[in-house]
Amino acid sequence: MTAVLLTGCGSEDQIWPSESKDRIVVGMSDGILATDPASGYDPGSWLLFNNVFQSLLSFPPASSTPVPEAAEECGFSNGSKTYTCTLRDGLKFSNGHSLTSKDVKFSFDRTIAIDDPAGPSPMLSTIKSIDTPDDKTVVFHLKVPDATFPSKIASGAGSIVDHQVYPKDHLLGGGKTVGSGPYKLDSIDKSEADFSVYSGYRGNAEVKNSGVTLKLFRGDQQALRSSLEKDDIDIAYRGLTAKAIAALDSSATAKKDGITVVQGSSAEVQHLVFNVADPVVGKLAVRKAIAHLVDRYSLVSKVYQDTATPLYSVVPVGITGHGTSFFDVYGDSPKPDKARNVLRESGITEKVKLTLWSTPSRYGPATDDELRTIADQLNRSGLFEADMKSVPFGQYEKNIAAGKYGVYVKGWVPDYPDPDNFTQPFFGENNVLSNNYENNEISDQIIPRTSSVTDRADTRQDFIKLQDIVARELPFLPLWQGQQYAVAHESVRGLQNCLDTSTVFRFWELGTAE
Repeated sequence: MTAVLLTGCGSEDQIWPSESKDRIVVGMSDGILATDPASGYDPGSWLLFNNVFQSLLSFPPASSTPVPEAAEECGFSNGSKTYTCTLRDGLKFSNGHSLTSKDVKFSFDRTIAIDDPAGPSPMLSTIKSIDTPDDKTVVFHLKVPDATFPSKIASGAGSIVDHQVYPKDHLLGGGKTVGSGPYKLDSIDKSEADFSVYSGYRGNAEVKNSGVTLKLFRGDQQALRSSLEKDDIDIAYRGLTAKAIAALDSSATAKKDGITVVQGSSAEVQHLVFNVADPVVGKLAVRKAIAHLVDRYSLVSKVYQDTATPLYSVVPVGITGHGTSFFDVYGDSPKPDKARNVLRESGITEKVKLTLWSTPSRYGPATDDELRTIADQLNRSGLFEADMKSVPFGQYEKNIAAGKYGVYVKGWVPDYPDPDNFTQPFFGENNVLSNNYENNEISDQIIPRTSSVTDRADTRQDFIKLQDIVARELPFLPLWQGQQYAVAHESVRGLQNCLDTSTVFRFWELGTAE
């Protein structure tokens, strides 16, 4: 067996006790849409999954390489088509039931069979079958070589559930959870979820608090900020606007009250997408002209208060395969003369009329301002007559699928920190961008070839080539890469270990100064 992963930290026999430590109160504007790992693909649900359930593998802080968690070791064989994991000794669910290979197989088979529309089953599509030769061994047989499989199962999609509790063909209701992770879910409603430390947990996490209360503000950003300022919560994790974060970061009152802004890395990206079948932006010259005119620096400064950074690649900074293809072709500042020339050379002499479509209910309150700013940048060139229109997310998605929009925005938060997750979903039939773009070299050669390479560093040149193709053909234009922010009282410790490209918010890292 090759490419074996061994337990990354902690002893396989280590049990981290629940000591008399402070309880942490975290606020976020998201809700939690699901408590069953076979459903739920939203940030709130995955936050719950990552803390209540174990996966075979997990991502350590600041790392994009998964290490064994419920497993003692894992490794590929048979040309990346077989993946075998051996479980730790003594794993138990929070209800006292033993966790064995039967539960692991059951969990994956169940997620695939239920195939919930809001669930992660598409991430497990390369699984052909699963064998369990004994209680500690799990063997995954894959349909095709898939070197990204360890990263996929280290995410919420790999959550292990108790086969004696969870129905095999439908979701477990009532907000109930039974996991083997470092926390137990004690209660949950629309406004709050309470977690206690599970003393029987065996894994890598060292718990630094006595429990976590998660306050759910469900889109009410002002209430989230107010609760932080009134000391009702220790941490505001998700939902504060860029303007609010910038204001708190520069506020003398906030500093006096001991409120600090903590910045972490993120692989969240946003793209301006072009429907290549559209009669206007279906013309490559129009797309190139737009690429020559968009001013990313002005965009992130004006709209996002520098809480994002300009993006000139498909694969973002911090992920293997990141390049500078769009910078190399279009530069980092507006070039009206080049935009004009490319239009004139294609016979376009009149102003190009465009509507940029937005949906802030999905991509945040600044999205309308962002698209409006891009329209203004295009119009200032004298080459475009552009405007912005905003619609609810449901209508937005239906109209994109129907091909009614030529230019629209799409955000992407990765399921796992690998270049595959920033490329494979965007190309080929039924891609998530729904922009009618196809490129056989990308879909039939580059992506399958990179999927079989276990040393992900060896895929860099292929992903650079992919990005060069996209920069030339412009099915979409990368705009910015987000940064993660949390705002907390200065007594909070460990928050930096919760903000990285894996997007795992690790409750166990949070503590308070003694």
